[in-house]
Amino acid sequence: MREVDYVIVGAGSAGCALAGRLAAAERHQILVLEAGPIDRSVWVHIPIGYGKLYYHPKMNWMYRTEPVPGLNNRVIYQPRGKVVGGSSAVNAMVYSRGQPEDYDGWASGGNPGWSWADVLPIYKRMEDHALGAGALHGAGGPIHITDIRDAVHPLTHRFVAAGQQAGLAFNPDLNGETCEGVGYFQINTKDGLRVSAARAYLNPALRAGRAQLEADALATRVLFEGTRAVGVEYRRHGELHQVRARREVILSGGALNSPQLLQLSGVGPGDLLRRHGIEVVCDRPAVGRNMHDHLCYDHIYRTRVPSLNQELLPLLGKIKAGIQYLLGRKGPLSLSVNQGGGWFRTKPGHNRPDMQLYFSPLSYEKAPPGVRALMQPDPFPGVCSSVSPSQPTSRGHLEIASIDPSAPPRIFPNYLSTPEDVEALLAGAKFLRRLAASPALAEIIAEEINPGPAHQSDAELVADMRARAYSVFHPCSTCRMGPDPADSVVDPKLRAHGLQALRVADASIFPAVTSGTPNAPSMMVGEKAAELLLAE
Repeated sequence: MREVDYVIVGAGSAGCALAGRLAAAERHQILVLEAGPIDRSVWVHIPIGYGKLYYHPKMNWMYRTEPVPGLNNRVIYQPRGKVVGGSSAVNAMVYSRGQPEDYDGWASGGNPGWSWADVLPIYKRMEDHALGAGALHGAGGPIHITDIRDAVHPLTHRFVAAGQQAGLAFNPDLNGETCEGVGYFQINTKDGLRVSAARAYLNPALRAGRAQLEADALATRVLFEGTRAVGVEYRRHGELHQVRARREVILSGGALNSPQLLQLSGVGPGDLLRRHGIEVVCDRPAVGRNMHDHLCYDHIYRTRVPSLNQELLPLLGKIKAGIQYLLGRKGPLSLSVNQGGGWFRTKPGHNRPDMQLYFSPLSYEKAPPGVRALMQPDPFPGVCSSVSPSQPTSRGHLEIASIDPSAPPRIFPNYLSTPEDVEALLAGAKFLRRLAASPALAEIIAEEINPGPAHQSDAELVADMRARAYSVFHPCSTCRMGPDPADSVVDPKLRAHGLQALRVADASIFPAVTSGTPNAPSMMVGEKAAELLLAE
């Protein structure tokens, strides 16, 4: 049987960072297994190309939840990257570390080493920030972060002005001392190209011969001898293979795939495993539990002035944008459609911002997967503003549906199942109305298309939230980190409770979701995991 020191399952945000940092130490043999293909597609590297990957069956798991009671029993789409780079290769590239209180909460929950003071040096080591090195940012690291304020669509400047008119302070750095206020997002790009975790971490390690990668390799189970992980079985091009890990196996498949693989391997709720005829290696009820996610709610407007719709929909507009990108890697193709945003408090008494704000200078229908391309905007000038509660209280779970490793797991996200989440999202919806009424936006808004004038009362707005809210694809905490094996899966050193030589390093270990996009925190977890392994 083939042997290496470390087997990393998943070449996503955390897995690439972990592999890259381990490889840089030049001490070990490292094999990375990735279920998806090599990231050769041009749509991975052109920033706005993620719209083409949103429903791409070869590079996206294209998961769907079970019907969600809190959302009128709708099935919610859950895209996940299935390509080298993982979701960092298919996401909207917004760089957000979250709030210091997120990490201090992790540490106070029994996870020493994970406070903001502990993780900030890791973030600084990661970063090659356009704002330069300082007390809060790094320079020269593998992840380049672009400040897009001078490149955004003109309507984004109106949004930022409207936010200030609605009572928010202007924040020149949404990854600064605080994320509170309104401003311009920062994105993972460099010279007009996406900076995925693969481009930043894994590819340099592969070129140097310090790590090995097997793409199109679906992990089918972790191999155990007793309670010690000794390797991984995987399927590649229709054939089963096994690789042995002399030191450890690290799962970095993400918040949906890592708990799925654990359950397939006999680690998880005993009753569930026995129901599927899987031998129980370790009865761990928390595997797949504690799932939560950021839910998003849009207000869509028709505008009196041209928006990005008029640049991306007509053929001539597409040609112009393409030429602009080819000649200088500038223009709308070099950006995300999430250009402006910020955070605010829905109640004065809150001790920190609890609501994220987004603005896109275009509008498009959220159609079912495969019905309409994500980046096929509306045939009229329009914009979209959105809110997303940063610290949701609703909790769900996932579980295997079959012993077939290629079968998607059953996902029960349980959105809007608590009064607190409903109240927060309603407060966010009311703020969007206030924002639209500010002079900077009211001047250019012709009409509110959704939720529209028919939804005015609290009950009507809540009904619209349940009918239209959707995931912004930030699932986490399904292999939660914590000191107690009864309600967590890994300890603060990311070691699986009750097992040996097995760790988990990805968004599934978050004790709670961070107050923003989880891509940067996931890379931080990969870096932290490498730090822990090298220290041992």
